[in-house]
Order: sequence, then C-alpha cells, then structure tokens
Amino acid sequence: MKLGQVLYRHMLNRRSFDFARQAGATHLVVHLTDYFAGGGFENVLGDQPVGGTSGWGRAGDPDKIWTAEELTHLRAEINAAGLELAALENIDPAFWYDVLLDGPRRDRHIANVQQLIRNMGAAGIPALGYYFSLAGVCSRTKGPLARGGAICVAMDSVDDTPIPNGMVWNMVYDPSATPGTIPPITRQQLWDRLRRFLEEVVPVAEEAGVRLAAHPDDPPLPELRQTPRLIYRPQEYQKLLDVHPSRNSGLELCIGTFSEMPDGGDIYEWVDNYAAQDRIVYVHLRNVQGKAPRYRESFIDDGDVDVLRMLRILRGRGFQGVIIPDHTPQTSCDAPWEAGMAFALGYLKAMMTVVEREN
Repeated sequence: MKLGQVLYRHMLNRRSFDFARQAGATHLVVHLTDYFAGGGFENVLGDQPVGGTSGWGRAGDPDKIWTAEELTHLRAEINAAGLELAALENIDPAFWYDVLLDGPRRDRHIANVQQLIRNMGAAGIPALGYYFSLAGVCSRTKGPLARGGAICVAMDSVDDTPIPNGMVWNMVYDPSATPGTIPPITRQQLWDRLRRFLEEVVPVAEEAGVRLAAHPDDPPLPELRQTPRLIYRPQEYQKLLDVHPSRNSGLELCIGTFSEMPDGGDIYEWVDNYAAQDRIVYVHLRNVQGKAPRYRESFIDDGDVDVLRMLRILRGRGFQGVIIPDHTPQTSCDAPWEAGMAFALGYLKAMMTVVEREN
C-alpha cells in the first residue's frame, strides 16, 4: 500500500509537493478542476470546497481539455519533487456536462472524455477518478464540530433546492442559461446514462492504459436537489462493476462515504468484497461520526471507522494501490489545512507500517 495526498489546482506548486513529501506521502492525487474559480461563490482557499445552493464555482473552458503536454509537464514537476502522480480526480463539468444531462452536445462531450483519457495515457497518468452525478457533492456545511472545536465539514439537513439550468455536478457551466431548472429524471434513466458512458469510454481506457475510478455519492442519500443518486448504498458499487467487466472500470473507494451510508450494513464486509475483486483503483480514507443526513467529519483517529481494521482488510486482499486522506478537520494554528492533513498523513503512515510489519 502507498500513502498519497490530495492537492487542489491552486496547490500545484513546489511548496505543496515538498510538504506532501515531508509528511510521508509518496504519491499525489490531483484535482485540475478549479472549484474556487469564478468569484461570488462560497468556497474559500485553504479548505475543501463546500459551497451552497449557488454551487462550488464556475466550470472551466469547454474548449480547453487538459492536453498531453500539460499533463506531462505536471507529472515531471511532481516527479522532480520525489513524488508520483497517481491519479487525476474529477472531470471538469465543462468537458462533459451533456454526458450527465444527456443533452445535445453529448457526442462531443463523450469525445472530450475519450481524448482526455488518451492524453492521460500519453502522459503516463494511470488513473482517472470520476463521479457520475447530477447534484454532485452538496447539502454540506461546516463549523467547529470536530474534537477540540476544530473546523470540519458536516451535514445536518437535505438540500431539496432544484438544480437551475446551466448547473450540473454542483458547478455552473453556463451562467447565462435560460431561467428554469433541469428536467426531472428517474434513477433508471441515470443508470442508463452511466452504462452508455462506460460502454463508450472503457475501451479507450483499456487502449490508453488508464483505469477509471468511480466515486460513490457523497452525501449518500437516494435523492438530493430533487435528482436521483446512484451509489448511495455499498451494493450499488457492484451494479456499477457489473456494467463492464474490465479491470479498467474500477472504484475510487471512499471509506468515509461508506461510513456515512445509512443503509451501509457491515462496511468492512463490503470493502473486503470489493478488494477481493481487485477492482479498487485507489482509496479515500477519512473518518466521520454519524450517518447521512446528519454526520460530521472527524479526525482520522476519532470517528466511527476502525482505520487499522480497514487497512488490515486491504492488505490481506493484496491491495497495493494508493490511500489518501481525502479530507480532514482544520486545526487551530497558522496553517490549519496543512496541520490537519499532516496529522492524518502521519496517523495513516503509522497504521500502514503496523499492518505491513504484521505480514
């Protein structure tokens, strides 16, 4: 198992790379989608994106797919800092919003994703995390709710506000869209869109040597913002895997989201099941207290998940991929995000060392 760190677009610099290496990480999972762009939104630098009904931010330029050249350059910068680039996480909604919405630009947007995968293969980036959802990550808040009054992300209510035209995946791709809201859709229709997406992109991923990694719905509820969700129970992940048998169609296993699932059952059994299938591409490992629709993220040693037990399951099934602490509470100091992340990385590194010495 390998220890990784997540970095947002504005953190892609040598200072952040050095911090990750100093904190014990060997790999990076990188967000190139800029959730903090556009102004007038509720996200602030130095924290994970939370946003409100106005969304996380403004999507990027639909005509500027990340090229093989810029991806190669990014990977070289990361390598120069002694790290490896394990994955890109999330596709900018500007590149593929009509894949999610089944809109008139769908064919062009499928071609965008296919080209992005080819560009990643050319740059030697092995995995692409994606999240097939209309509402995306929403209905969350934050406050001094973690141990010692540390600022953390939480959920205490369900957002039923309909999604306006020009927004999908909690980002605005068309600020001048016609007033109104996106059309209603059934869960089966959304599954059909996902199935068609995988049928068209997995063969390209196989050719490019890139693994696709699907994130579960966070928060994990059957409906948010009047739209259906797909992966809101652990067993729905199996339905996704069964769509396409290829190892290049896998899971971005978010254990924190699993823990939040109100109908999650025994999450240790589910993780063991997916690890046994060798379909886990990489792992998000954070801790939480409670279940959706009321939970709060916690320090990694202070939640409902037995982290050591999870690592033993993954190790026992031969998982050799990257594990990242995707979120963490912020500590009361001059560098709240960095200190919180360093604590999580140090804890995970210690637990991983324990597990590896047991075998």
